[in-house]
Amino acid sequence: MKNELKDMIFSLAGLMSVSGHTTYSEAELRELIGGYFDEVLVSPLKNYTFVRRCGKENAKKILIDTHFDEIGMIVTGIKDGGFLTVTNVGGLDTRILQASEVVVYCRDKTKIYGVVGSTPPHLQRAGDADKLVPIDELLIDTGYSKEELQKHVSIGAPVGFMPKYSELKNGFIAGKGFDDKACGAIAALAIAKTSADELWGDVYLQFSNFEESGSYMSGAATGAFATEPDCALVADVDLGRTPDTKDSETVKVGGGVSIAFSPLTDKRLTRIMESAAKENGVPTQRTVAPSGTGTNTNVIGLVGRGIPTVDVGLPLKSMHTCAEVISLDDAEALCKLVKLFITSPEVEKAVKEMSEND
Repeated sequence: MKNELKDMIFSLAGLMSVSGHTTYSEAELRELIGGYFDEVLVSPLKNYTFVRRCGKENAKKILIDTHFDEIGMIVTGIKDGGFLTVTNVGGLDTRILQASEVVVYCRDKTKIYGVVGSTPPHLQRAGDADKLVPIDELLIDTGYSKEELQKHVSIGAPVGFMPKYSELKNGFIAGKGFDDKACGAIAALAIAKTSADELWGDVYLQFSNFEESGSYMSGAATGAFATEPDCALVADVDLGRTPDTKDSETVKVGGGVSIAFSPLTDKRLTRIMESAAKENGVPTQRTVAPSGTGTNTNVIGLVGRGIPTVDVGLPLKSMHTCAEVISLDDAEALCKLVKLFITSPEVEKAVKEMSEND
């Protein structure tokens, strides 16, 4: 199972999906996971929703939300010598940009490879080594001439990290785009591995847009409004613990799925999922989000008449960089938890009772 998860994560995370430009990979996305589902819905804002039907009459609707968009850059200028200037899309960690390998996605569907330039120490002035170069002062070196670039690249073209992936020791993997396409890949595989007669409702796997660019209401909320689900599970990455971080602000990578307890999450469903995980040997770790989860849960629960929502997280280190790190043990745990959510009689009973009392 872990090899299947790894392959699916690498394949999905490798697609270009810089926030606001997810249509670039629509054909590849459909080919990769569309065959596991009965229907694919595309919203005007380019949320992709994959529907798996249970075959039951008047079936309840289960929403699984993972956002498809990723952090990246956007071209702001074309300079002499084959250089591009850029600015960030989303909360890009600019500390690690220099010397990064990138891909410029062109209007004619071609790709141009480049490297974010770095000033050699020999040429730096006194004190420069201690300063963070603003992103709008960095240059992407492509090797093209200005004239050649202008034939392919437009101002506003998206730029993403090179899709390169590594396997570390003890089941850890590293690469770009795990936030949040790793969760999307895991959820897709969990649903694919579940037979229709095991489902207690129709499952809507939502790959929402605009999460990284901060427009929560434009992506996840509009998708939830269109689907009108009876409940939702939001799966996003969570801040992984490293020696330079506080335990109170992070979760252990390799310690299992995080489950958020928050005023914005449904207490009954959250407790049911925590208990179901324990009963089935799925490792979890509690987190507390008193003023918001930092995920699409913040808005999905408030859509329409209100949607009871569970918020779960995949621990991830080096967030918003080209080398994000996750554990395949955690990936397997999240896969099992998603399956529990869409097959649990306890979840089904709770959702039906909430609907009756609405």
